[in-house]
Amino acid sequence: MSTAAAAAPDAAAPIVQLDGVRFRWRRKGPDILALDRLSVDRGERLFIEGPSGSGKSTLLGLLAGVTVPLAGRVQVLGETLSARSGPERDHFRADHIGYIFQQFNLIPYLGIIDNVVLPCRFSRLRRGRALARSSSLRAEAKRLLGHLDLAEPALLREAVTSLSVGQQQRVAAARALMGAPELIIADEPTSSLDADRRRAFVQLLFDECKATGATLIFVSHDASLEPLFDRTLRLAEANRAARLPG
Repeated sequence: MSTAAAAAPDAAAPIVQLDGVRFRWRRKGPDILALDRLSVDRGERLFIEGPSGSGKSTLLGLLAGVTVPLAGRVQVLGETLSARSGPERDHFRADHIGYIFQQFNLIPYLGIIDNVVLPCRFSRLRRGRALARSSSLRAEAKRLLGHLDLAEPALLREAVTSLSVGQQQRVAAARALMGAPELIIADEPTSSLDADRRRAFVQLLFDECKATGATLIFVSHDASLEPLFDRTLRLAEANRAARLPG
């Protein structure tokens, strides 16, 4: 199936479906992740909680198509990622998945606007969606940044390395949202913020996801954020590999 075909699957189908998934780093090593089933609906806001070693990073890597399982099926937007080649998964991820990294991973030699428009340099689909909403990529980047309280012209001329942690976080969120990907994955994006700023950031992220109908999968150690979400996945309980004796 092409990524174009994957862009318009059955609207009633889950956006994410995992069945019988097992992953290990070495073929003869122990399983790191063993999930019987995981289904995430379109537009859902899923909170994933779990201690270190419960498989959170491994699960996100599978959902983003960075890695493939030893066994089982990983489907995103109806596309079986585990059956695609590495370049095909890269293309799919560029078109359909926005990723907010724990350390943000902003490009230090690019300005704020150029960091935000970066996904559109790799995806014609996201470029087209961005241009359908604004007159130019820069205008769409400024619109998103404005919604995330980063609209001041003087601020937008600053280097990303001069921004506060909270500002860098919001730039990273705008980059993930650029071009309206269907799935947003956030990996501990609020770990450097105080409690009030965490909640404010999450609410801004909710608002942007709601505007485009995006699904949000959010990993965090901060249990205070859990009530804001539609559902919680306690990965230490769901992951059979994490329950095995040491």
